[in-house]
Amino acid sequence: MYIRVKVLAGVKKELVKEVGDKRLEIHVKEPAEANMANRRVTEILSDRLNVSIKKIKIINGHHHPVKLFSVEI
Repeated sequence: MYIRVKVLAGVKKELVKEVGDKRLEIHVKEPAEANMANRRVTEILSDRLNVSIKKIKIINGHHHPVKLFSVEI
């Protein structure tokens, strides 16, 4: 399964909004440095989808606010 996520890093309050079918907008407190925001988004997706972190991978958008994740179910 693929999920497209728009990430806003470095905000004061974490938030997850569903903006469409398999599309999310996630706000994280971690800055967009040293892969910290990407790791936090992966943790949030893992909790939300009830899958292991190891089953979630960033396919596209490592250095971009819009990312494509692959999730093994």
